[in-house]
Amino acid sequence: MVKVFAIILFTGVLTENFVLRQFLGICPFLGVSKKLNTAMGMSAAVIFVMVLSTAVTFPINKYILEKNNLTYLQTIVFILVIAVLVQFVETVLKKFMKPLYNALGIYLPLITTNCAVLGVVFLNLDKISGGDLNFLSYPYSGSLVNSLGAGVGFMLAMFLFAGVRERMESCEIPKFLQGLPITLIAASLTSVAFLGFDGVIEGIFK
Repeated sequence: MVKVFAIILFTGVLTENFVLRQFLGICPFLGVSKKLNTAMGMSAAVIFVMVLSTAVTFPINKYILEKNNLTYLQTIVFILVIAVLVQFVETVLKKFMKPLYNALGIYLPLITTNCAVLGVVFLNLDKISGGDLNFLSYPYSGSLVNSLGAGVGFMLAMFLFAGVRERMESCEIPKFLQGLPITLIAASLTSVAFLGFDGVIEGIFK
């Protein structure tokens, strides 16, 4: 069981990184990665929302939507659950961590429509219905571990890219590349670097 969970976790972090490999959640990745502290704050919020949204939506889908043939309402129900969790995070940060709340700005409520958060919920269901052996053995706990891995992978991507962007601020960048162009180039190079993890997880846990 531990081996299965380790494979699921590290796959979500490295070989199937939601930001750098599946290109989900690009908006906060580009918008909140200018400073390391805001990047880590956003990442912690995303991890919390990802794991809890999976924990809540999985039983709702299995015991309510599927049993009553209401699976066509999945998107609406899942977004509502995510919105409630984001509102909770927003309230906590506003009360106890006001500087971080102000730094995140509009990107905090945008977690509600962050395709990475909604994507992990749907991909968990797809892996179970698609017959993924790891998920068939432990569908609920496997989904939670996968959500945690996706969140940690999001944090890793934010951490690496925030470091790259902070270094770029001290570099002399040609005028025609300043701003968004050099940011996209740096993001693409960071993404290419993650291709090196292909096959690593299988080799370690074989």
